[in-house]
Amino acid sequence: MALVGCSGSETALKDCRSDSQYAQLCNHNQDAGVVCSEKGLRLVDGFHLCSGRVEMLRTEGWGSVCDAAFDQQDAEVVCRELDCGAPVQVLGAAAFGKGKGRVWSEEIQCRGDESQIDICQRSSSQMHSCSHDNDVGVICSGYTDLRLVNGPDICSGRAERQYFSKWSTVCDACWDMRAASVLCRQLNCGIAVSVVGSDWFGEGSGEIWADVFDCDGNETKLSECSISSWSRAECSHRRDVG
Repeated sequence: MALVGCSGSETALKDCRSDSQYAQLCNHNQDAGVVCSEKGLRLVDGFHLCSGRVEMLRTEGWGSVCDAAFDQQDAEVVCRELDCGAPVQVLGAAAFGKGKGRVWSEEIQCRGDESQIDICQRSSSQMHSCSHDNDVGVICSGYTDLRLVNGPDICSGRAERQYFSKWSTVCDACWDMRAASVLCRQLNCGIAVSVVGSDWFGEGSGEIWADVFDCDGNETKLSECSISSWSRAECSHRRDVG
């Protein structure tokens, strides 16, 4: 193929227009190549899809990342690339178990605003003391947006959070005035006045967030609060919080 013209929305390269006559003037010295980055990053052995040991795919295969080579800015990029919201915690010392295969030990130097980890610069110096005892893990917030719905204005309503493009409600057992204060601050809605049940703003639909937000109340956004999966309560939409 030559002079290939794709819009980008085609499902196969053969669906793009091309010039077969011009192709006859080409030789294999002009063969085109592509480097794809999709699925080159994953979180493994976590307690939900957005937590776990950080593993990256290179030509040698999948490998874990050394905790000495990884910081909060790198975690920002990992969570963003995986559509997992914002980083809640970076955990070293193989907190999610020891990986297998290689350990990538060069220092990752993300600014924090990159869309993919592969875009980040890397230090050429290797951290030779790294082993699977040093595998780094990340806990991402698991949600990408928050909103208050079915209220009289944008600063009151049923609390909902977005996860992988789907919206879900929040169980009242997971929520207190400290968490509400952080949400109001994050939404530029002043201070929290009260936490109410579903009898105020109605019952939602779909999934229910059952993990507990453990905020101290001074955070600027909910993703900075710790999240506990061990205190899950029996939740239904009758317990949707507002």
